[in-house]
Amino acid sequence: MTGFTVPALRSGLPIGPGWLTGTDTAPVVFPYDGSVVAHAPVGSAAHADAALDAGAAAVKRVGALTSAARRSILLDVETAVRARSAEFTELLVAETGKTRADCALELSRTLFTWSATAEEVAHIHGETVPLDIQESGAGLIGYWNRRPIGLVVGIAGFNAPLLLASHKIAPSIAAGCPVICKPAPATPLSALWLAELVREAAERHGAPPEIVQVVTGDAEVGRRLVTDPRVAAVSFTGSAAVGHRIAKDAAPRKVLLELGSNAALVVAPDADLEKAAEAVLRGGFYFNGQACIAVQRVIVCEPVREEFVARLTAGIGELTTGDPRDPATRVAPLIDEASTDRALSWIEKAEQAGAKLLAGGRRAGRAIEPTILLDVPEQEEAWCEEIFAPVVALRSVPDLPAAFDLVNRSRYGLHASVYTRSLATAFKAVAELEVGGVIVNEAPGFRSDIMPYGGIKDSGVGREGPRFAIEELTVTRMAVIRPE
Repeated sequence: MTGFTVPALRSGLPIGPGWLTGTDTAPVVFPYDGSVVAHAPVGSAAHADAALDAGAAAVKRVGALTSAARRSILLDVETAVRARSAEFTELLVAETGKTRADCALELSRTLFTWSATAEEVAHIHGETVPLDIQESGAGLIGYWNRRPIGLVVGIAGFNAPLLLASHKIAPSIAAGCPVICKPAPATPLSALWLAELVREAAERHGAPPEIVQVVTGDAEVGRRLVTDPRVAAVSFTGSAAVGHRIAKDAAPRKVLLELGSNAALVVAPDADLEKAAEAVLRGGFYFNGQACIAVQRVIVCEPVREEFVARLTAGIGELTTGDPRDPATRVAPLIDEASTDRALSWIEKAEQAGAKLLAGGRRAGRAIEPTILLDVPEQEEAWCEEIFAPVVALRSVPDLPAAFDLVNRSRYGLHASVYTRSLATAFKAVAELEVGGVIVNEAPGFRSDIMPYGGIKDSGVGREGPRFAIEELTVTRMAVIRPE
């Protein structure tokens, strides 16, 4: 396979009105073979302070931008990213190690997110309030509208660095808020290039460059950003453990947390087993299993267990493991060796506890073969925690009530799905499954970028999706007027 052609990115970090150079640098590596893709700037606590100063100073200027200016910036960014689609896709393959098909999907969803967010600018409005419903309100005029919340800090995960950064930056701009983005240390390049394009669009429409800033770096940089009292909201995508710590550190500021999960797929006795098996094979291994709504738990009703397992194991051999640059590859290496070692240890522990390995479970170069575990004990990490790897754990239960109960016993609650031909079962699932999204006859990894997306329990708080993120990043301002 050929090497990468990484676009020539600006040196330094987009902080304040320009780009701060002279930072430390760190290699960004291609997970497939460990080769160095580029050397990226590494920020420090001092850089975080500089970004906070600049962002706080820009709050009023960004908040005063007209709806037309904010919408135009968002549309210009979509156009600029679209013009560089091939280069962005190549960059995503290089820094994430995901397959080319997965990276092309991320790019497509990113473009949609920017254009959809632009259209939501026209829908930020309020309502009148009939204050005279009470005697004390006679003669008063009341209405409320939505105002920008203020400075936003957006912290994105490594698994979809361009898309997740876009879900932080685009709604912030639409709401009239300057935003400081902190990308994951392993995948900073696409966010840095995106910020460059956003700043170019902002300049064309009279907005300050501080509308978006990027600070890379370690956990200390993140702590400095989320604990500053000038920050109005923190939007974080990542693990539950880190998210819970951010919630404590950021208090009393508003936090939006898109955290981990171990998404379940329920196979009802009346399910189309061919489609359900295909959904597991498609939904359990995309992004190399590094997606919070990838299928991790499969709960099968016992009457169809044998046939479903046979269909699943027959199909897993078609998932090719290898170089993500090869169009035939479906599963590639995880982001780093530590993640690989952890996932393999969880597989081994599950086997020692009595689980049966139906497929995979071994290294394939730097990757893990697509893995299916049967009858994993409920207390094992491969079942009850987020494995974030190409591993699916399967258990059977007597009936649907037992299946729904098993789904709900998780401490997580992001997405779950059920395969059934019964409309009654579908509505029962929507009513009873304790998750942020119930998906019927599709994998739990389905996400339209305009829908409200988020979880309950340890999977987080708040919702993403342009309309819903904008609502989170604006505050209700009530106006009461007595005409004289």
